[in-house]
Amino acid sequence: MRILVTGGAGYIGSHTVRMLENVAEQVVVYDNLSKGHRQAVQSSAFVQGDLFDSPLLAQTIRSQRIDAVVHFAAFSLVGESMEKPNLYYRNNVQGTLNLLDVMLENGVDKLVFSSTAAVYGEPACVPITEDTAKDPTNVYGRTKLIMEQAMADYAAACGLKFTALRYFNACGAHPAGDIGEDHCPESHLIPLILQTCLGKRDSIKIFGDDYPTKDGTCIRDYIHVDDLAQAHVLALQALYRGSASPVYNLGNGCGFTVKEVIAAAEAVTGRSIRKEIVARRAGDPAVLIASAEKIRRELGWKPEYRDIQSIIQTAWQWHQTHPEGFSS
Repeated sequence: MRILVTGGAGYIGSHTVRMLENVAEQVVVYDNLSKGHRQAVQSSAFVQGDLFDSPLLAQTIRSQRIDAVVHFAAFSLVGESMEKPNLYYRNNVQGTLNLLDVMLENGVDKLVFSSTAAVYGEPACVPITEDTAKDPTNVYGRTKLIMEQAMADYAAACGLKFTALRYFNACGAHPAGDIGEDHCPESHLIPLILQTCLGKRDSIKIFGDDYPTKDGTCIRDYIHVDDLAQAHVLALQALYRGSASPVYNLGNGCGFTVKEVIAAAEAVTGRSIRKEIVARRAGDPAVLIASAEKIRRELGWKPEYRDIQSIIQTAWQWHQTHPEGFSS
């Protein structure tokens, strides 16, 4: 396997690159560094480039003899997507269409696509299966669903072979402690909690405590980033074996409330966390839990990190040694 990883300097991308290095003949990271970090790519070849730079994309594919792509490069902030939809449709949709065209023009027909649970919107029931109705409530989710549909059309018309992986809440860090989560701005719950533990924030905001859950706070399905990376490797290997173009959920199949995650972080860090209850965020479902039985059954995927404390422990190791992220 000779793999091009677009967005491979980002959070999930860099962890997947680390795992691909163990099984692939060549891994090449292609990233414009608008969101990613050059320091996150330590061993693989690196090309700084944009999805719209067709000549550079084509040159990279040809010179590195790439035969498959893992595609992470996308904007992913839900709030920003609602405020600046033009950025998201251009980058996530037009940029990916350009990547597909360059791939196929240069004989590359295999793609693993980074999708999201946001394609489901507010589901009527949980756990969420791949057949649950898709009704995204934000622009980010809509751009990912559009590309899933577009890839299916490319598969039918052009012979593209793809797998779309719909993530639930990615979290944690590599157990070596040298790569982890570093977003600007940060919007994910666990790093926000740990920044509070480090004194970088005064408190952690809880958006609503009156949901119909056991403690009134939202329930989410948290999945360790290395377990996500493992799923990408399995999906890629299946494409080489000639699998059709499937879609898979990636989650642990169990959920934790916001208060439970905070309590787990207090147990891991040994520090008390100041909590601030604020108003609900519009469109926040009470419960989001994945059914990942399909990928378990078809690809043999087995998440290693099942309890929230072990996930947070890996994140805490990263944040303690990198309090300013990769600029530490």
